[in-house]
Amino acid sequence: MRVIIDQDKCVASGQCVLAAAGVFDQRDEDGIVVLLNDNPPAELHEDVRQAAAVCPALAITVEES
Repeated sequence: MRVIIDQDKCVASGQCVLAAAGVFDQRDEDGIVVLLNDNPPAELHEDVRQAAAVCPALAITVEES
């Protein structure tokens, strides 16, 4: 799995961090998503898929390998 974020689309809702805190974080100054791991381990794949699904701005793309 490869995770791609589009910071320009992000609306800083924080849903991705709630779904997959080990993969996503938010910048302190404006809450925009920060990708911590673009190739997360298998045990986090479902959390990452959930984060992409709940993102209101559709700023997360998941490429399955």
